[in-house]
Amino acid sequence: MKDLLDKLSSYNIFNYLLPGVLFAVFVDELTSFHILQHDIAVGVFVYYFLGSVISRIGSLLIEPLLRKWGIVKFAPYQDFVRASKTDPKMEILSEANNMYRTICSLMLCVGVVALYNRAYSSFPVLHTVTPVVLIVGLFSLYLLSYKKQTAYITKRIEASSIKEQQ
Repeated sequence: MKDLLDKLSSYNIFNYLLPGVLFAVFVDELTSFHILQHDIAVGVFVYYFLGSVISRIGSLLIEPLLRKWGIVKFAPYQDFVRASKTDPKMEILSEANNMYRTICSLMLCVGVVALYNRAYSSFPVLHTVTPVVLIVGLFSLYLLSYKKQTAYITKRIEASSIKEQQ
């Protein structure tokens, strides 16, 4: 287990594992749902996955909304790639930025689960549709994440190609 944890980067710890653990703690404390794991090995994987979901919601929902509302503005991607090569702190700053976005998403997700918890006992139909909604929702979330990551990789390749041509 120690070897596995040693292989996780700080990005993975602060953007996946930590939010997953915090989500499990908050949900266990604030709702009737119990997702804290007693087995540490299973827990690491469950919390990492939960954190991954939370991070993806931040990337696909929180970030676009904040950009649309003008709360955050991004520099052109080519400028980011260029700055990353010359400023060693850029990667650390970007990682912290993503962590803050993930924490915003964490709070949103905890709130949604708390509201869902209240509705769950009042509407028995939720017992039936929840698994389907969850599977379709997770499929859609990761499909859109795959699309976004592919576009990100493509932009990075294009930015690298432009630099080589200059």
